[in-house]
Amino acid sequence: YNVLGVAPVRCRENLNTTTNPMAAGLSMTLGIVSNIIALIILAKAYAHLRKRSKATFLLFASSLVATDLAGHVIPGALVLRLYISGTAGGLCNQSDATCHFLGGSMVFFGLCPLFLGCVMAAERCMGVTRPLLHARMVCTAHTKIVLVMIWLLALSVALLPFFHLGTYIYQFPGTWCFINVLDNTSITDVIFVLLFSGLGLAALAMALVCNTISGVTLVIARLRKKKCHQRSAKSHDIEMVAQLVGIMVTSCICWCPLIYFVSRAMNETLMVMGVRLATWNQILDPWVYILLRRAVLKKIYRITTGRSDLKGSTFRRSHRSKENKCCFGLGFNKLVCSCSGLTCTFSFGDSL
Repeated sequence: YNVLGVAPVRCRENLNTTTNPMAAGLSMTLGIVSNIIALIILAKAYAHLRKRSKATFLLFASSLVATDLAGHVIPGALVLRLYISGTAGGLCNQSDATCHFLGGSMVFFGLCPLFLGCVMAAERCMGVTRPLLHARMVCTAHTKIVLVMIWLLALSVALLPFFHLGTYIYQFPGTWCFINVLDNTSITDVIFVLLFSGLGLAALAMALVCNTISGVTLVIARLRKKKCHQRSAKSHDIEMVAQLVGIMVTSCICWCPLIYFVSRAMNETLMVMGVRLATWNQILDPWVYILLRRAVLKKIYRITTGRSDLKGSTFRRSHRSKENKCCFGLGFNKLVCSCSGLTCTFSFGDSL
């Protein structure tokens, strides 16, 4: 708008002479390399898979990393194009086809990791607290259906401005597009902002509750030191919950500032800081999985405890022996089965 003879400010004119695509290019490259490394590790882990519950988690984790990789390549390429070409779509409060696509991509790739982290936390919570129900209800086919539903939900939210329910505009300094929260906002813009912020915060809150329940359950099980507990299963549970907690903490740190700035319609500088911090979520997510694997956790255990062996440790890898033991709960007693070769003997043990 031209007010009192003052010419409208173009987004590109807000860029100072020192602005260059170096930072955006480095961030994009680092994100791509990190996610590719994580995908390779996930593929190797899936190839050596022995547990059905772990298969579901690895499928979710692979989808999260693949989504983060696409979230770096697609929006990153458009941002670099705007940096290099210098054609940032004219006025800051206007948009074009590129802006709509870039804004939709940022909303889609912003919500997907939050939704995936929430669903992964819920799946692990069921696996830890209700293992029989988890084994009966959760399978690869159901996991794929849930993944498709998550992507469709995020896509539906991202496409709302195409149906005039919200607006994507160029944001300062004109190299990225997002929801209109600063200039001439309409009621649909406000609703769109509240929907985006509400879904993101709800996903983070749900992940927090589920991870807390899973963590408390594992701690209680560890303190009880139940006999005949399968150490390998317990080790896998702790590994997966540790990774989920890391993903949740990373998402909270990276996304909460942007969600807060968007919901409160903060100034341009804070918005830029928020979106830059949010992009680090897609860089750190794969490293959470890489660094919080069982092999790394075992090394941390050795360093912190000063022990070279893992005897008695939760992270000790179980090995098959000539004598295997299992236990079954029968009322207030447990039936202990000791097998050696082809011979099995049964006896009643202590009370549960």
